[in-house]
Amino acid sequence: MTDLFDFDKPARYAVMGNPIQHSKSPRIHSLFAQQTGQNIEYSAIQVDPGGLEQAIGNFHASGGKGLNITVPFKRTAWELMDELSERARLAGAVNTILFRNGSSYGDNTDGIGLVRDIRDNHRIDLRGKNILLLGAGGAARGVLEPLLAENPARLVIANRTPDRAKSLAREFGELGEVSGCGLPALMGQRFELVINATAASLAGEIPPLPVNLLTGDSYCYDMMYGMEPTPFMRWAEQHGAAKTVDGLGMLVEQAAESFYLWRGVRPVTGAVINTLRHELGQHVKG
Repeated sequence: MTDLFDFDKPARYAVMGNPIQHSKSPRIHSLFAQQTGQNIEYSAIQVDPGGLEQAIGNFHASGGKGLNITVPFKRTAWELMDELSERARLAGAVNTILFRNGSSYGDNTDGIGLVRDIRDNHRIDLRGKNILLLGAGGAARGVLEPLLAENPARLVIANRTPDRAKSLAREFGELGEVSGCGLPALMGQRFELVINATAASLAGEIPPLPVNLLTGDSYCYDMMYGMEPTPFMRWAEQHGAAKTVDGLGMLVEQAAESFYLWRGVRPVTGAVINTLRHELGQHVKG
């Protein structure tokens, strides 16, 4: 709520992480604020290892209204919250904090950001699809509940360490048809949507995948993004994917959900995604 005698003072928000200097979040939320007429100030704050609790407390005490949390602090934030949304509880991680009534409320908007980008921006219907999710870490965990809520035919989690994939699948087994396996077990299987939730692209690598994983109608989505197609996207193109997509839209969509939680206004994301693609030097398709 705006202070009674301080109507022109912007509401303060920030993203915390380490490293944080290359974060797109301040730019995204600035574009959202311009579009919706919201009076906010959004900054990026680098937090030292072990310093998240104090950083959150200081920001709240100084009048901050909400935070985004990025790597490597999403799990720590989850442990620090007074309240959790159901999707944050399932994800085991928090990327959005809302301060209200003197307490901290933690949410996770990553999964809904992914689903909205795939479903709404790229017009990929997830219902009845055979989906492969590569990776069994925090990024994969954070998107499982929203993906399963779209009612795919099945969702397979594949990981270099099979036991981690199988354990994650068991945790989410009540939400849909989900199983886990190692990467070699993918041999002979076909998927209509493959989502890369590993960090391999950041190292210029791809997971060791069977060459016949895709059908001629398969879509491939990398949760990472950059100025150029990621290594996973290049692999997908070389192996006959019908469409390859990076994670820039997911970044904007999860931010839009955070903005809505904080401000009660939902930004239009398409124009913001296109603006960021232009700024990255990517070709923007009509």
